Amino acid sequence: MARRASPLLKRLLQSSSDNQVHLGLPSRFDPTRSVTYMPRPGDGSPRQVTLIPGDGIGPLVTGAVVQVMEAMHAPVYFERYEVHGDMKKVPQEVLDSIKKNKVCLKGGLITPVGGGVSSLNVQLRKELDLYASLVHCFNLPGLPTRHENVDIVVIRENTEGEYSGLEHEVVPGVVESLKVITKFCSERIAQYAFEYAYLNNRKKVTAVHKANIMKLADGLFLESCREVAIKYPGIKYNEIIVDNCCMQLVSKPEQFDVMVTPNLYGNLVANTAAGIAGGTGVMPGGNVGADHAVFEQGASAGNVGNMKVLEQKKANPVALLLSSAMMLRHLQFPSFADRLETAVKRVISEGKHRTKDLGGSSTTQEVVDAVIAALG
Repeated sequence: MARRASPLLKRLLQSSSDNQVHLGLPSRFDPTRSVTYMPRPGDGSPRQVTLIPGDGIGPLVTGAVVQVMEAMHAPVYFERYEVHGDMKKVPQEVLDSIKKNKVCLKGGLITPVGGGVSSLNVQLRKELDLYASLVHCFNLPGLPTRHENVDIVVIRENTEGEYSGLEHEVVPGVVESLKVITKFCSERIAQYAFEYAYLNNRKKVTAVHKANIMKLADGLFLESCREVAIKYPGIKYNEIIVDNCCMQLVSKPEQFDVMVTPNLYGNLVANTAAGIAGGTGVMPGGNVGADHAVFEQGASAGNVGNMKVLEQKKANPVALLLSSAMMLRHLQFPSFADRLETAVKRVISEGKHRTKDLGGSSTTQEVVDAVIAALG
């Protein structure tokens, strides 16, 4: 039976993109499919996108995206701002730019460990209310991995949980850190996960939790997921404790489809799934709210500050190229997104141009040149 769009979906669709909840690559991408796109007046107008090159390898991989966009004559142009992880806060002019443009592409930002310095990534998510993080972890044809048939979408609550930033020293040597879970945010992320599954022909949503120990906090998260699941009878719903989830991921990842998680668990699960499916260098992702979206490498950029990779200019641009394809689809330029995805997959499948993390020795520029050649 056909379902009517939920109130959340309607609000999302009122933003600049009708494809807001499609954030991600096509679930079962078929490069041979025939698609008729019926444009409305002005749909082809170039869109301005805020660009944050970031730290370390960030300028290399964002530069790769800019080159490919120019080569395919994509209808986007970039408004560039320098932001670095050691800044105290995101400059107001950058926030104003993202609020104006609605869309941002960014490289990795280094977050200092300890010392009380807050993460600019977290600041961006909270300031723009980018409540949903989406990471798509899937096997790329031609790239050998331990497991086959991996196609997992991890949807993570992005604004609260252990990332709430509410910490204080009770007495010298004793620190208290508060984990905040609310009904509103839990329902919102569950709704997003089920809408994503419904609109992308996904069959199952798995809620990840630790409610056996954190009975009130994670219990509230599960309660919210269960209430939303009832509204989607055509999608299977199950739950899994986070420690068992990690074991199941590394032993039988093909059992998972869409996963919905609180903040910290989602960070761990997404990086684990990315490692299983081919590594952080090839996994796209984005952070989305009702009004704004920021696209970046899906899993944590562990080599963002790798000086050797930076000096040799051998950073892997694939993850951010695929994230930029997600951005193009979000901006309602699906044919450009399909062209870019097909070209990237062709380069990976051929195996002639791969960076060191994928078993090759190519530079970033050599991979970019190969992708541009494949666009033709």
